[in-house]
Amino acid sequence: MCPRILSAAAARGLRAHLRRGGLVAYPTESSYGLGCLPTHRRALHRLMRLKKRPQHKGLIVVGNDLKQLEPLLQRLPENQRRLAQSTWPAAVTFLFAAADRVPSLLRGRGREKLAVRVPGHDGARRLCALLGTPLVSTSCNRSGRRALRHQREVRRCFGRDAYVVNGRCGSSKRPSRIVDAQSGACLR
Repeated sequence: MCPRILSAAAARGLRAHLRRGGLVAYPTESSYGLGCLPTHRRALHRLMRLKKRPQHKGLIVVGNDLKQLEPLLQRLPENQRRLAQSTWPAAVTFLFAAADRVPSLLRGRGREKLAVRVPGHDGARRLCALLGTPLVSTSCNRSGRRALRHQREVRRCFGRDAYVVNGRCGSSKRPSRIVDAQSGACLR
């Protein structure tokens, strides 16, 4: 059995922090991820400012399973659903048609698809399950800088701005692959 990543009290506190527009840093397959609730517009703007990330770029959303991600997506064609289910959990991000309610900042300006993943990192999946929500997952760094892999450096750079979840990153040296589920094109 996997150990809990947060106590029940810490999980309640983190949920409240996220509902207020707070940010969270947590380990993923290749580095710490920096995230927030995917539909909290104020938090999305805050995250983009903190990272100094251009607003035209979209963000990735991770979840415990496909079911947790589905409210953010249009109804998936059966072939795309099978592709996701046969691939995940893994360090593979798929672009699917976004639901109308998804903020444009999350998709990227002028884009109709949303990047989603069920991570291969057990701790990231368990965090989404424990919180009962998917999370934005962008590398924990300032735009153009290297992604942070260790809790100590995350606390030093982002500790005042984000709740930092303890844990270890996976062994992957590269960020997740990004694949357009409709065309099959590999974008990263």
